[in-house]
Order: sequence, then C-alpha cells, then structure tokens
Amino acid sequence: MREDGGPLRGEKPEKSPSTSSEKPGPGPVADGSVRIVDGAGQGRQQPGRVPLLPEDLRAVLTPVNLVWARLDRAAARRLVEAAARSELKRVEGFAGRTDAPQVLADRLARRLDEQLRTGGPITDPVGWLLSRGLPQRQQCGDVRCDDRVLLDTSRNCPRCEDRQADRRAQRHAAAAAVDAGMPEASEEERRAAADRQLHERVTAQGWAREHAWEQVRARQTAARVYRAEAAAARPADEVPAVPVVLPALRPAAVVRAPEPEFAEADDDQELVLEDLTPDQVRDWRVRAMRDHQMLFDHIDRYGEPSARRLFSNRLVDQAHHIAGLGHLNVAYFPWGQS
Repeated sequence: MREDGGPLRGEKPEKSPSTSSEKPGPGPVADGSVRIVDGAGQGRQQPGRVPLLPEDLRAVLTPVNLVWARLDRAAARRLVEAAARSELKRVEGFAGRTDAPQVLADRLARRLDEQLRTGGPITDPVGWLLSRGLPQRQQCGDVRCDDRVLLDTSRNCPRCEDRQADRRAQRHAAAAAVDAGMPEASEEERRAAADRQLHERVTAQGWAREHAWEQVRARQTAARVYRAEAAAARPADEVPAVPVVLPALRPAAVVRAPEPEFAEADDDQELVLEDLTPDQVRDWRVRAMRDHQMLFDHIDRYGEPSARRLFSNRLVDQAHHIAGLGHLNVAYFPWGQS
C-alpha cells in the first residue's frame, strides 16, 4: 500500500459497502429482500424480481404491496390475482363497482395491521393473502358483515353491536352475582369466578341452540324420507285423475249476445276435466263471464279449486272483485258493455 492510502500496482481496490446490502428488507414479510420490475419484463425476469401490481388490481393490492413483492413465482401471483378478482367481484355486489376497490383495500390494510400487532411478520405470503387477507370474515348472520363493518355503507354492523351489548350485559350480570355471593373475596378471585360463570352460561346457550337445530334437521330429514317412501310406493303408471263435476247451465237473466250452443248436462253429471275438448272448456268460460252467479253456484257446491280449474284463476278473481264492489248480479258482466 502507498502512504497516501491508494492501492499499489497489482493490488485490487477494496470494495466499499453497498447501499443496497444495508437497505432493510420489507417490513411486513420475514426474511429476504426483493426488487420490483416493470410488468413488461416478466418474460426475462431474473430470480428475486417481482413485476408490478396488475393494473386492474393496483388500487386493491397497494396496501399489501410488500407482501406481493414476496411472490417470486408466477404461479403464486396468478393464484393471488384470481382470488383478488373473485373477492372484488363479490364486494361489488354490496358496495358497487366504484367503491368496491377501496372497500377491499381497506380490508387488506386492516388485516395487515392486525397481523403486525398480534401475529408478527408474515412467513407465508400466499397462504396469508388467500386465507386471512382477502376473504370476508362474517361475524354475524348479516351477509354484508365483514369484521363488524357493513360492506355497503362502511358503518358498524348493528347486529354485531347488539351481540356485543348482550355479552357486555351478561358479563355485568355475572360480575354482580359473584360480588353478591363472594363479598369478602379478592378482586382476582371475583374476576375468575365471573369468567367461569360467564363461560358456563355461554356454553349452555350454545348447547341449547345446537339442540334446537338438531330437532329442525331431524324433522326435515323425516319429511324427506316420508316423501321418498310415498313416491316409491306409488306405481309409476298411476296418474291420479281428479274428477270435476260440472253444474247444469242456468239461463241468463238478460241476453246481450247470441248464446253459444252447449251440450245438455244433468245436475248430477260428473265429468273429468281432461275429457273436455278445448272448445267445450272455452264455452263454459264464456258462459261464466256473462253469468257470474253460475260460477258462484259451482263454488258453493263443488269448491273453489274445482271452479279455478274449470273457469281459470283470472275469471274467479275477477268475479270475487266485482262481488266485493257490490256490482254482482246475474245480468252484470264487464265485457262487451256498450
């Protein structure tokens, strides 16, 4: 070495410490550092380099860009992209296409902050994004609930607030009961007794709900078995025919148009609706349109289901409506008024 500190001929200069080696790695992810390159260079990507966030998911994944930077395999990135797009589509159904990216980004930021506060660095970026970061965590029966926040309004979930208030009331009741039963116990003993009593109460309520659901499921299963057995016992070629008894025709009080020709029918004549031709059914309905009393006589004698099969639901409902208005008489009909 020369006196001025420079290297002699043939000696290699000492390398100065690289600033990149002293740069700390990403905070939320354990071990290793990565370099992010533009997506255009994915084809000749070098090991340790990760492309930029996808354009359509950039607003969603920006809060976890350091977690994305750990996805150094193309298959892992495609898996996360598919899951993010699927969850974004689901959120759009609640918050709309405009607000959905921000709602999902807020969820990821909230989950990442929770992970850093309680769980430490992320050791499995793919698994964390797919199982903890992206999925909705429904805390109650409301389909809009996500971590006690409504997806459509970003407000606190009222059902979760009610549940929290109920738990707080239960805790206060348990603490009051312990204070009354153990007045001379220490604070730690009373707290332990209150926790134990609250746990027993919540466990009993859970078992009661499960028992109620078991009974509901048992009744549903029994109903399905009964229907299956009844269907199996019925012959395949058996087609039950429901006879429809047609009343005798009544003469109209006022004839406003030429009456169609009807076949003679006795008062006790029994006919099967399937045996009637379309023309015959149409003739009966035309007569009922002009004489509602004939329709009501049929209902009084044979029941409304038979009248609805023969005269149609619309005609029966129309007759009931007119009768309710007080317009019903044997000569009134709303069709063909001059």
